[in-house]
Amino acid sequence: MIRHIIAAIATLLALWAMYYMYQLDVEANRFGEIQKLLERTKMEVKVEKKEPTQVVQAASAPSADKEAKKKEDELQKKLKALRERAGNAMAFKVSPLYKQKCSSCHGVNGEGIIGPRLIGKSSDYVLKALEDFKSGKRKNYVMYGLLSKMDESQLKALADEIGTFEAKLKAQGN
Repeated sequence: MIRHIIAAIATLLALWAMYYMYQLDVEANRFGEIQKLLERTKMEVKVEKKEPTQVVQAASAPSADKEAKKKEDELQKKLKALRERAGNAMAFKVSPLYKQKCSSCHGVNGEGIIGPRLIGKSSDYVLKALEDFKSGKRKNYVMYGLLSKMDESQLKALADEIGTFEAKLKAQGN
């Protein structure tokens, strides 16, 4: 009889270990997806460095100035386009804290990418979730890493902001 009990306990422990390993694999796959997303969204901006040139002929100075100004204008246009692409891809303005901590997984306006959709969540719900992730009650190593050094006032501010996303989206007419 005792052998059967020990065998049952051993079987349960083996099943639990398999389930635990499965959960670890799921988390590892999420990290892989995040890494792939980060690799896909990397952008390189090439800036040409020019050494100052001396103008030998006085007659060519105006054309050299025009050429330099033209290239500077082109560079400024490219930088402006890059800033607009990176910063204005959102329906409404969000705080720098949200951009830094949340937007890479939850989207620039909480529409969800890798992480779940945040639009429509109440600030109380979000605050409770953030506290649970920070304390380790809810297991997510990415969230824990992002929240571990944040204080309670930052968590509250973030939750309050996310709680307003649905109203902001409706105000935009989307």
